[in-house]
Amino acid sequence: QVQLVESGGGLVQAGGSLRLSCATSGRTFGLYAMGWFRQAPGKEREFVAACRYSTYYADSVKGRFTLSRDNAKNTVYLHMNSLKPEDTAVYYCAADETTLSRTQRDYDYWGQGTQVTVSS
Repeated sequence: QVQLVESGGGLVQAGGSLRLSCATSGRTFGLYAMGWFRQAPGKEREFVAACRYSTYYADSVKGRFTLSRDNAKNTVYLHMNSLKPEDTAVYYCAADETTLSRTQRDYDYWGQGTQVTVSS
Protein backbone atom coordinates (compact mmCIF):
# COMPACT_ATOMS: atom_id res chain seq x y z
CA GLN A 1 0.00 0.00 0.00
CA VAL A 2 1.34 3.41 -1.01
CA GLN A 3 0.48 6.42 1.10
CA LEU A 4 0.62 9.96 -0.25
CA VAL A 5 0.64 13.13 1.83
CA GLU A 6 0.33 16.54 0.18
CA SER A 7 1.43 19.81 1.74
CA GLY A 8 2.19 23.37 0.74
CA GLY A 9 -1.23 24.71 -0.14
CA GLY A 10 -2.47 28.06 1.07
CA LEU A 11 -3.75 31.48 0.16
CA VAL A 12 -1.79 33.55 -2.34
CA GLN A 13 -2.44 36.65 -4.41
CA ALA A 14 -2.75 36.47 -8.17
CA GLY A 15 0.69 36.45 -9.76
CA GLY A 16 2.23 34.75 -6.77
CA SER A 17 3.83 31.35 -6.36
CA LEU A 18 3.41 28.23 -4.29
CA ARG A 19 5.18 24.89 -4.12
CA LEU A 20 3.16 21.79 -3.37
CA SER A 21 4.85 18.67 -2.05
CA CYS A 22 3.70 15.08 -2.11
CA ALA A 23 5.58 12.63 0.10
CA THR A 24 5.10 8.95 -0.57
CA SER A 25 5.71 5.77 1.36
CA GLY A 26 6.48 3.52 -1.58
CA ARG A 27 9.69 1.52 -1.64
CA THR A 28 10.07 1.84 -5.40
CA PHE A 29 9.10 5.49 -5.71
CA GLY A 30 11.53 6.03 -8.56
CA LEU A 31 9.46 3.74 -10.75
CA TYR A 32 6.08 5.32 -10.00
CA ALA A 33 4.15 7.52 -12.32
CA MET A 34 3.19 10.58 -10.27
CA GLY A 35 0.37 12.90 -11.14
CA TRP A 36 -1.24 16.08 -9.90
CA PHE A 37 -4.95 16.72 -10.34
CA ARG A 38 -7.18 19.48 -9.06
CA GLN A 39 -10.83 20.02 -8.33
CA ALA A 40 -12.40 23.44 -8.19
CA PRO A 41 -15.75 24.02 -6.43
CA GLY A 42 -18.60 22.73 -8.53
CA LYS A 43 -16.28 21.25 -11.14
CA GLU A 44 -14.93 17.82 -11.94
CA ARG A 45 -11.42 16.84 -11.00
CA GLU A 46 -9.01 17.64 -13.80
CA PHE A 47 -5.49 16.71 -14.82
CA VAL A 48 -2.69 19.17 -14.04
CA ALA A 49 0.64 17.41 -14.58
CA ALA A 50 2.25 13.98 -14.46
CA CYS A 51 5.66 12.43 -14.78
CA ARG A 52 7.47 9.16 -14.92
CA TYR A 53 10.24 9.07 -17.50
CA SER A 54 8.66 12.06 -19.24
CA THR A 55 6.45 14.89 -18.06
CA TYR A 56 3.02 16.03 -19.24
CA TYR A 57 1.18 19.25 -18.44
CA ALA A 58 -2.34 20.45 -18.97
CA ASP A 59 -2.49 23.30 -21.46
CA SER A 60 -3.94 25.58 -18.79
CA VAL A 61 -0.78 25.35 -16.65
CA LYS A 62 1.93 24.84 -19.27
CA GLY A 63 4.67 27.44 -18.86
CA ARG A 64 3.53 28.35 -15.34
CA PHE A 65 3.71 25.08 -13.41
CA THR A 66 6.68 22.73 -13.16
CA LEU A 67 6.62 19.20 -11.82
CA SER A 68 9.80 17.82 -10.28
CA ARG A 69 10.64 14.79 -8.21
CA ASP A 70 13.33 13.89 -5.70
CA ASN A 71 13.61 10.11 -5.73
CA ALA A 72 15.97 10.15 -2.75
CA LYS A 73 13.24 11.81 -0.66
CA ASN A 74 10.31 9.90 -2.21
CA THR A 75 8.74 13.26 -2.95
CA VAL A 76 7.25 14.98 -5.96
CA TYR A 77 6.76 18.73 -6.18
CA LEU A 78 4.49 21.02 -8.12
CA HIS A 79 6.01 24.47 -8.51
CA MET A 80 3.25 26.92 -9.36
CA ASN A 81 4.11 30.37 -10.66
CA SER A 82 2.02 33.23 -12.04
CA LEU A 83 -0.99 31.90 -10.22
CA LYS A 84 -4.43 32.96 -11.35
CA PRO A 85 -7.76 32.97 -9.49
CA GLU A 86 -8.89 30.13 -11.77
CA ASP A 87 -6.13 27.98 -10.28
CA THR A 88 -8.08 27.92 -7.03
CA ALA A 89 -8.85 24.28 -6.25
CA VAL A 90 -8.05 21.34 -4.05
CA TYR A 91 -4.90 19.78 -5.46
CA TYR A 92 -4.45 16.03 -5.28
CA CYS A 93 -1.35 13.94 -5.72
CA ALA A 94 -1.69 10.50 -7.29
CA ALA A 95 0.59 7.55 -7.94
CA ASP A 96 0.58 4.51 -10.12
CA GLU A 97 3.14 1.74 -10.28
CA THR A 98 2.95 1.18 -14.02
CA THR A 99 1.17 3.82 -16.10
CA LEU A 100 1.92 7.47 -16.87
CA SER A 101 -1.46 8.95 -17.69
CA ARG A 102 -3.54 12.11 -17.80
CA THR A 103 -6.58 10.08 -16.70
CA GLN A 104 -7.38 9.92 -13.01
CA ARG A 105 -8.86 6.42 -13.15
CA ASP A 106 -5.44 5.09 -14.15
CA TYR A 107 -4.00 6.03 -10.76
CA ASP A 108 -4.30 3.58 -7.89
CA TYR A 109 -3.17 5.76 -4.99
CA TRP A 110 -4.32 9.22 -3.93
CA GLY A 111 -3.50 11.78 -1.29
CA GLN A 112 -6.05 13.66 0.76
CA GLY A 113 -5.63 16.91 -1.14
CA THR A 114 -4.39 20.37 -0.26
CA GLN A 115 -6.31 23.61 -0.79
CA VAL A 116 -4.88 26.33 -3.02
CA THR A 117 -6.70 29.65 -3.05
CA VAL A 118 -5.64 32.47 -5.35
CA SER A 119 -7.13 35.87 -4.62
CA SER A 120 -7.57 38.51 -7.30
